Amino acid sequence: MKIVFSIRLALFVCALLIGASAGLAQSNSDCLACHSDASMQNASGHSISVNEHKFGSSIHGVLGCKNCHTDIKGYPHPDKIAPVKCAACHADQAQGLAASVHSDGAEHPCTSCHGDAHSIYPKSDPRSTVYPLNVPKTCSACHSTDGMAKKHGLDSVYPSYIDSIHGFALSKEGLLVAANCQSCHGSHKILSRKNPESPTNKANVPATCGKCHAGITENYLGGVHGKAVAAGNMKAPVCSDCHTAHAIEQPTADAFRMRSTPICGSCHTDKFSTYRDTFHSQLGALGGYVETARCWDCHGAHDVLPASDPRSPVNEANLIATCGKCHAGANASFVKYQPHANARNRKLNPALYYIRLFMNLLLASVLTFFVIHTALWLIRSRYDQIKRKAAEGGKNA
Repeated sequence: MKIVFSIRLALFVCALLIGASAGLAQSNSDCLACHSDASMQNASGHSISVNEHKFGSSIHGVLGCKNCHTDIKGYPHPDKIAPVKCAACHADQAQGLAASVHSDGAEHPCTSCHGDAHSIYPKSDPRSTVYPLNVPKTCSACHSTDGMAKKHGLDSVYPSYIDSIHGFALSKEGLLVAANCQSCHGSHKILSRKNPESPTNKANVPATCGKCHAGITENYLGGVHGKAVAAGNMKAPVCSDCHTAHAIEQPTADAFRMRSTPICGSCHTDKFSTYRDTFHSQLGALGGYVETARCWDCHGAHDVLPASDPRSPVNEANLIATCGKCHAGANASFVKYQPHANARNRKLNPALYYIRLFMNLLLASVLTFFVIHTALWLIRSRYDQIKRKAAEGGKNA
């Protein structure tokens, strides 16, 4: 309430200053004598009616009409009046908007988001179009249309978000602290994710997510992925690479767990190929075995560390405890199992490499022997057939 009062007070002072310079000739009641007609339209067919009650209760209710419509000097006023310049009072917001992707995206960007200019409410008011619960619906007015889909491929943004863990928390649970569009993209100075200053630029994603997920972000930054990104390696994954940007699922959900290994495998192709040959992968591929060990069960999810780090769950000293989470009674012999054994890597797995080489040579030798044996057998059979026919022909003669 204190914030709303301060805003109203600031607007009232602004009204006095602007009103003094403009020399108010008419009161609001004079304007409403015509504009309170709900059917009133301009030459373009746009409604120019004003609901007196809504305007009076809005954040601009303390202002006079001429505070915003500064080109109106008297009555009757011209049929075509100049667009309202919100920047006269909202300079900081206007400056941010001018640099954003929305600067030329609508006839009047302010009202496109904040709604009817005569019924704008503070963002803390549930009636406001930018109240946290209403932000996704407000943004979807543009970001789920065919035009935006064709131009920017943004047709799936709103449905993906609303079905996500963030969207569910906001729309179903009513949690105002749940992330909405504004939480990640900002409000006025919304920049392309390609812009280094954008909060959705890959380098800035951990900090953006960290505004809510502080503990997880701290773990991530201490891991190999976070350190790589901090060092400028943009090939390393950030939050959105694993969780996506809008269709974020509950990480403990079955659907996400089933897809988690291919997500890691999209970067770690060599480890993914060897994992697919293991019992863990084969069991998981049968379907329904959600609890089968996957990458993050062994390596961790956010604070991923190299095996040489004593804190890593796959460090040799920690393997018994790591495997023991699923395999009760795991001991030193048990953890000698190699989950990423590579039969093609002689340096890493020499015994497995030579066994594979021997088996391949044995298979090739057996196949070659029997191919030659079969070919010779056919030749001999044909020779015997010809010889037998020749002998039978001589007897008949």
